[in-house]
Amino acid sequence: MLNIMEVHETNKMIEQEKLDVRTITMGISLLDCVTDDVDKLCDNIYTKITTKAHDLVKTGKDIERDFGIPIVNKRITVTPISLVAAGACTTIDDYVQVAHSLDRAAKQVGVDLIGGFSALVSKSMTPAEELLIRSLPQVLAETDIVCSSVNVGSTKTGIDMNAVNLMGHIIKDVSTATADNDSYGCVKLVVFCNAPDDNPFMAGGFHGVTEGDAVINVGVSGPGVVSKALDAARGKDFEFLCQTIKHTAFKITRVGQLVAQEASHRLNVPFGIVDLSLAPTSAAGDSVGEVLEKCGLSQVGGPGTTAALAMLNDQVKKGGIMASSYVGGLSGAFIPVSEDKNMIDAVAAGNLRIEKLEAMTCVCSVGLDMIAIPGDTSASTISGMIADEAAIGMVNQKTTAVRVIPVAGKGVGDSAEFGGLMGYAPIMPVNTSSCEEFVNRGGRIPAPIHSFKN
Repeated sequence: MLNIMEVHETNKMIEQEKLDVRTITMGISLLDCVTDDVDKLCDNIYTKITTKAHDLVKTGKDIERDFGIPIVNKRITVTPISLVAAGACTTIDDYVQVAHSLDRAAKQVGVDLIGGFSALVSKSMTPAEELLIRSLPQVLAETDIVCSSVNVGSTKTGIDMNAVNLMGHIIKDVSTATADNDSYGCVKLVVFCNAPDDNPFMAGGFHGVTEGDAVINVGVSGPGVVSKALDAARGKDFEFLCQTIKHTAFKITRVGQLVAQEASHRLNVPFGIVDLSLAPTSAAGDSVGEVLEKCGLSQVGGPGTTAALAMLNDQVKKGGIMASSYVGGLSGAFIPVSEDKNMIDAVAAGNLRIEKLEAMTCVCSVGLDMIAIPGDTSASTISGMIADEAAIGMVNQKTTAVRVIPVAGKGVGDSAEFGGLMGYAPIMPVNTSSCEEFVNRGGRIPAPIHSFKN
């Protein structure tokens, strides 16, 4: 049983070390909205969201006031729209109409973001799924808070290279469609392998079909808290270092558990999971990169970075999983470049490159995240990056993702401004060696041998 005393223990972390609950996310099933008429579908979606999430933002603010815990975002995820809209949407304009309904409903209830304009195509694409994907440049340019994800692979099915190839072109088109805003549309789009059904973080959140009618998921944060705790570990051995991280992760997760259960009770919606992920911001003192450097690195990106990140990720999971009955989502440590001040500094110093970030994704929560690249990067190069990350996820039975932003009109030496939690990013150089023949082959990369466990 959680109690207010456990929150009092964290007052110092909240006031001095940037601890926050990054998001309360309500997952909403839209399966009962399905119809073959697009206008009726949009009405059903709007009504379902505005009814279920009517009190979400108010409840989040009330919990903030009552417990003194900052809750940065209130968000919604919905059933992947490719499943909900397949019978009603026959044109790109139809999908755009649905996206506008999501945008209006989310704004009506006052949330920050809504995720689930998504397609799950890990083995192949249906015509409806391909149509949704092709609508993304217009959708992400014309809506403000709608987020999209496309799952192109899994350990059980392999990698759909047709979808990988298409997504390279789509990301380029989204970049062009939002060129007047540093290609911000790409910030709202992520390509997954092994996407989880209960992720409360954006842009990759959606409400999985195995979920109930509605659920409350919470994502915690706290790299600043871990960083501060590691000051006591200077000069100590790895046993002491690991114990410090585990103990801190436990306390952070208990705060998330309390907020999740309280929101569930007040909204009369079942509690789903707590996502343990250490989610950084571009503010000083709130950086996963800083945590890694306090483990003994002179700067993130240098030798030892991958080992330090593997240790951090594992200890966060070990500490957090003891603090909550239900842990899910991504859970670990994020390395989004634009959202992490120390990583931004390492990129600017030339110490952190995309190849090193790819190596780090083998052991962290997600993948190549919030990376700004030159606007003239080819679609096939982006597809190659997606394929590489999907392969890491497929073989290692973990979630990986790519959220890169080819910033239209900008190149290496420039920077992109995304604002808020999304931060800013120096444009990183990309290996331009051609992989066009590889990504254009078509078909599917088979699942690895260890996937056959039945």
